[in-house]
Amino acid sequence: MSDAEFDVIVIGLGPGGEDLAGRLAESGLKTAGVESRLVGGECPYFGCVPSKMMIRAGNLLAEARRVPGMAGQATVDPSWDPVAGRIRDEATDNWDDTVAADRFTAKGGHLFRGSGRVTAPGQVTVERADGLGSDVLRATRGIVIATGTAPAVPPIPGLAETPFWTNREAIKATAVPSSLIVLGGGAVGVELAQVFARFGASITVAEALGQLVPLEEPEAGDLLATVFRAQGIDVRTGVAAARVGYGDGQFSVTLEGGEVLTAAELLVATGRRVNLAEVGAGVVGIDEHAKAIPVDDRMRAAPGVWAIGDIVGHGAFTHMSVYHAGIVLADILGMEHHGAEYHAVPRVTFTDPEIASVGLTEAQAREQGMVVRTGSAQIPATARGWIHKAGNEGLIKLVQDAGRDVLAGATSVGPMGGEVLGMLTLAVHARVPVQRLREMIYAYPTFHRGVEDALTDLG
Repeated sequence: MSDAEFDVIVIGLGPGGEDLAGRLAESGLKTAGVESRLVGGECPYFGCVPSKMMIRAGNLLAEARRVPGMAGQATVDPSWDPVAGRIRDEATDNWDDTVAADRFTAKGGHLFRGSGRVTAPGQVTVERADGLGSDVLRATRGIVIATGTAPAVPPIPGLAETPFWTNREAIKATAVPSSLIVLGGGAVGVELAQVFARFGASITVAEALGQLVPLEEPEAGDLLATVFRAQGIDVRTGVAAARVGYGDGQFSVTLEGGEVLTAAELLVATGRRVNLAEVGAGVVGIDEHAKAIPVDDRMRAAPGVWAIGDIVGHGAFTHMSVYHAGIVLADILGMEHHGAEYHAVPRVTFTDPEIASVGLTEAQAREQGMVVRTGSAQIPATARGWIHKAGNEGLIKLVQDAGRDVLAGATSVGPMGGEVLGMLTLAVHARVPVQRLREMIYAYPTFHRGVEDALTDLG
């Protein structure tokens, strides 16, 4: 066992933790970073980056298949080899974090590989990843908990005894399965479902709630289901899995009601989970059974303890954890910085069409007691949508807080829907009056000009 003292200890070097720990070290503070898996976290190795490489490849196939009727004839011969190779060699260095680890230590950071746990106020014990004992680290200025989340596996009878996939196994796949059942119609589930379908897999998506992407507007979920079915993806909503079995190289999923689905692989994409007991949150007075660590607008969880990212429950997004990191950096260094705000959190599901949203849905706004007005525009009815033609499915929906004449939320579905969201995020974040949005000049012909059409529909 070794004993060492630091100014700040950061437990978890995912996107936010790595960013914060590196900047603290660069500021001159003696900083320890503790990571039990890969420096950089889920995003660069099993999430955002490799999945978008997969999606980019699938979208290229889809675009090629849209050539007939618009630009002549085209045929495609899908191959997973370059996709898997790019993920292995370009995105993840074969799931080796040496580059990221060296980047942190080059800034002056001290890297500890292992599971970190708060064991006393100002103290973190690290069980070394190599199994050779532990290290006791002491922090003179504070501890930051940034351990993120892990795939949530529901307690479906029989599931735990099968070799199911989570996003991690799906990202590392070296071949496209002949068939795949996806449990969960959230962002991860629908993105991966469409990718594998475009490379030839027979796909069924089963979502227990009443729509795909259940956190989004119903119109978005309904549109995506329609698109999926047109692309040959079987969609089941409002039905949960009752039992899972595996034998002779095949999965069977029995749905409530008795229907049995079968496939070569099973992807469980039913959300993420935190484990507060694992990081010793109770030692500093935090309920270890809570779904998230409660923090103030400076990300303070307890005296001398901050928490950032997924574990605080404001969205499991890379951009959220990095946003939090900037706030904690300023707080530790005594710099001026605006406190955390969550009225304009953007999110994008990178299906084709992309589903992007910011702020509140219509239902959420009504639940908060707002006087709500909505306006919508259909992308195919816009000039750019008409020009785009094949693959132009989409809509823009605006949710107005009529009492304050500002947007409480917005949804952009369609080609480059996430890019169109940029102006809507600014409008919601800055609380731009709706009348000012009407007075803007919208470039023609663009997809974002559909926002103007939705404002007209808003009335």
